[in-house]
Amino acid sequence: MPKVIQALIANRVIEVLARIVLTVPFWGSGLDKLINFQGGVAEMRLFGLEPAPLVNILVLTTQLAGSALVIAGRHVWLGAGALGVFTALTIPIVHHFWTMSGPDALHAFHTAGEHVGMIGALVLVSILAARTRSGADRAARAESGAGTGVAVR
Repeated sequence: MPKVIQALIANRVIEVLARIVLTVPFWGSGLDKLINFQGGVAEMRLFGLEPAPLVNILVLTTQLAGSALVIAGRHVWLGAGALGVFTALTIPIVHHFWTMSGPDALHAFHTAGEHVGMIGALVLVSILAARTRSGADRAARAESGAGTGVAVR
C-alpha cells in the first residue's frame, strides 16, 4: 500500500470524517424529522406507522443517538447496531419491492440493495472500533506492565 494511503487511513481526523460521512443519511434524516416534526409525522403515517408522533420520536432518536455514538467512537457497536436494525426494518416496511411492479419495484429493489450495503458498512465500523479498542487496551496494559508482574516506569 502506498505510504500516502497508509498515512491517510491512519489519520484520526480522516477516521472521524469517515464516521460522519457514513452516518449522513441517518443524522440528516433525524435532524429533518426533528426540525420538521409534522413532516416526520406525515412520513410515518404514509407508511402506516401509528401512533405517528411517537414513531417519529423513536425514529429520530434512533437516528441521532446511533449516529452520535458512531461518530464519537464510543459504544460504536450499540450505535451501529441500532442504525443497522433500523435500516433492515425499512426494507419490509418501505422498500418491499417484491410486492411492487414496474419502475417502482426496480427503484425499491435498488434502494433495498443500498440498505444492505449500509448494514455491511455499519458492521465493519463496529468491527474496526472493537479492534482499535482492543489494540489500545493491549498497548495500555503492556505500557503499565499489567499482567506481567513487572512495573513499567
